[in-house]
Amino acid sequence: MPAFYLLSIWLHVVAAGIWIGGMIFLALVLVPAIRQSEYQGVSSSLIHITGIRFRWVGWICLVLFPLTGVVNLVYRGVGWEEFWSRSLWQSPFGRTLAIKLALFAAILLFSVVHDFFIGPKAADLLESKPSSLDATRLRREASWIGRFNLLLALAVVALGVMLARETPL
Repeated sequence: MPAFYLLSIWLHVVAAGIWIGGMIFLALVLVPAIRQSEYQGVSSSLIHITGIRFRWVGWICLVLFPLTGVVNLVYRGVGWEEFWSRSLWQSPFGRTLAIKLALFAAILLFSVVHDFFIGPKAADLLESKPSSLDATRLRREASWIGRFNLLLALAVVALGVMLARETPL
């Protein structure tokens, strides 16, 4: 296998680990920890600071996925012409890839909504009016979108494993 292909696979897998690991850390470690009463005064600012820091990391990973994914497909024999052919998308590999790409598109959409609209609005309200109904509603929406994105990401990883191991749907 060419070194560039191996580097591309490595970057794809590492980016997935960082991105999904970060989401799992937020959901299973940080959020439960800051819900403890002794962190009430700093919980919203800690989540906000952590969210902004992770946003940059997450978006770097989200940009790496299609870049490395294209390289990985090309090295697997799927060029530009094959990508637009009906035969690819009618094959088990193509159907699995189509589902993976559709889920990735959904992840991008939900990430934009979470990171650039609901999340910042929730953070602002939690700082200015922490007990308002809007702050609570937006915090919950941001939380559910994050969880849903994590589930989508885990499904994308499963599909990626299926493609790599040549056991498509």
